[in-house]
Amino acid sequence: MIRLSESAAAKLKSMRDEIGDDSKYLRVFVEAGGCSGFQYGMSFDSPKPDDIRSECEGVTIVTDPASHNHLKDTRIDFDDSLAGKGFEIINPNAKTTCGCGKSFS
Repeated sequence: MIRLSESAAAKLKSMRDEIGDDSKYLRVFVEAGGCSGFQYGMSFDSPKPDDIRSECEGVTIVTDPASHNHLKDTRIDFDDSLAGKGFEIINPNAKTTCGCGKSFS
């Protein structure tokens, strides 16, 4: 299950409201690429029949089965301070991560 910090949930709710389409959910996924082999992605998307659906802090999250295996117990935070990184994905399953925080192996 993916967990969201309060700040990440608030930002995602605000972004979803801007889109204005309640049928789209937060999709968190993993794809090949990045400096370490895999990279994270997030978008608002319609659910697919084989998606795994969960909810955290009032945000519905969908993942495809392959990504779900890589994202178990992952936490997403959001930092909008002056030196903030924006969204940060903290994945306890990652063996190594890139300095940018967007890729892992």
